[in-house]
Amino acid sequence: MLRRNAAYDHPADAHRVDSLAMFWTSVGDGKEGVAAFLEKRTPDFTGRTSAMPGFYDEWIDESP
Repeated sequence: MLRRNAAYDHPADAHRVDSLAMFWTSVGDGKEGVAAFLEKRTPDFTGRTSAMPGFYDEWIDESP
């Protein structure tokens, strides 16, 4: 994302992609992290960096 986002004409476009990535990353693991913290236990994160979020295919097809 770092290289591709730098090619956008306006920073808001890159921010949109970054925000989507953070949202999709936090959907499952974010809830687990908060629950684990509140329950004072070790979190059981299931998200993987190798699994791309749902918006990725649309984003990669766009040409900045």
